[in-house]
Amino acid sequence: MKEGKTTWPKEVLKDLIEGKVEAETLRRIHTQPKDEDRFEKVLEIEQARVSWPEKIITPLAEHLYIVLKDAEKLVKCSCGHEFGDYRENWKLNAVVYERNPQDGEVYLGPRGADPDWMILREFYCPGCATQLEVEAVPPAYPITHSAQLDIDGFYDKRPELREKVFGEEEK
Repeated sequence: MKEGKTTWPKEVLKDLIEGKVEAETLRRIHTQPKDEDRFEKVLEIEQARVSWPEKIITPLAEHLYIVLKDAEKLVKCSCGHEFGDYRENWKLNAVVYERNPQDGEVYLGPRGADPDWMILREFYCPGCATQLEVEAVPPAYPITHSAQLDIDGFYDKRPELREKVFGEEEK
């Protein structure tokens, strides 16, 4: 059965973001084309979830956002901690814990990788201690930069959304 395009209400998308949707709804959301206004709805949902006033330009990861503050684009945690310019690797300003993959806390028994070949690098927010990301990398491997977004290019293709998100702050 071919399903038609559905426009999902903000309440359903909020439940999706919070991990509260039922399996069948999740399947339908993931298998259908995205609503044209999905990004705008997600921005509104995410903005309502944080207590600080800066406008979210885009979600970066769970608990991480790129925000507009005094005409600067910064990476910010949901707790309010600022990691700095969005073009820089936010992980360099995080608390980092390198975990032995055989410590038994993540991988049990023989499933843990050889620590001479792999470490688990965990990144935590210095403001709230939330785990923000994990890398499985060889020892001494440089910290990866997960995403380098072309925010201006994205918003250049969506002038109505640019005006709504940036408004007077961009002028």
